[in-house]
Amino acid sequence: MHQAVSLDFDQRPSAIPYMIRAMVPVTRHRDLAPRINAHWRRHRPDPGELAAFSRVAGLPSRTESLPLLYPHTFGFRLAMAILTHPRFPVPIWGVLQTRNHLVQHRAIAIDEPLDFEASVVHGRAVPKGAEFDLRTTVHVTGELVWESVITFFTRGRFGEPGPASPLTRAPSEFGPPVAEWIMRDADHWTFGGFTGDYNGIHLWDWYARRLGFRRALYHPPRVLGECLARLAAAAPVAGAHGRLRLDAWLKGPVPHGATVRMHATTTPASSTFALFAGEDRPCIVGRLSTPETDS
Repeated sequence: MHQAVSLDFDQRPSAIPYMIRAMVPVTRHRDLAPRINAHWRRHRPDPGELAAFSRVAGLPSRTESLPLLYPHTFGFRLAMAILTHPRFPVPIWGVLQTRNHLVQHRAIAIDEPLDFEASVVHGRAVPKGAEFDLRTTVHVTGELVWESVITFFTRGRFGEPGPASPLTRAPSEFGPPVAEWIMRDADHWTFGGFTGDYNGIHLWDWYARRLGFRRALYHPPRVLGECLARLAAAAPVAGAHGRLRLDAWLKGPVPHGATVRMHATTTPASSTFALFAGEDRPCIVGRLSTPETDS
């Protein structure tokens, strides 16, 4: 078994080292759950950057607490540092996000210092490749206030498939259409600065065409922000003390400038939604709920 790797950052992780590292060929070891941990301590949200993030993601401006998607977006730099590390079993260019599961245990004040930690918690062979679960936590003075599991998929042969993740199955009932709009085709580099993900497929049409797409593709958290903003108007969900859970299944890309349509249905405990971009199959399926406990 390989020795554990710890990546420690006392300030925002720079994208330059890991974007360069992603382009350097290395020998990969087929360990589906490498022991790689990344820490980023004492991050204080900048009010101006928070306002810019809310604007680009289509979210209402916040003056007291952080949006649910803020730790997910800004903490993604730790995921990038892990995915580009030589100990990760596959190159990042062959990896796709397929599921996001976010839990906010309480409202996070905008002036609280955030300690991020991310690690690979599980890897599994699946019928067409492999999946990797990366868990990210956010603590404030030792208190767990937010956490997520992001699942990534890569194609290939990784042995006999094991049991599927219990989080695999997405909702199949979405309800009627509640909103339709044209995604704003601007600020792609700005959003890349929030996530630390400067993959050209999110930035330039010419690059995306080389990979078989007609247009470049939005960063997933930006699309989720647009959905949550409209979901709040159509089917509001408000958890006690800011407690919220978002489960999102990323089923297809959303190209820049796309005309999209959102369906939604709501119950007393949750709202389910699906986003379509000109096809019968949804690009994103999500469920926003108010968990009764911190489990």
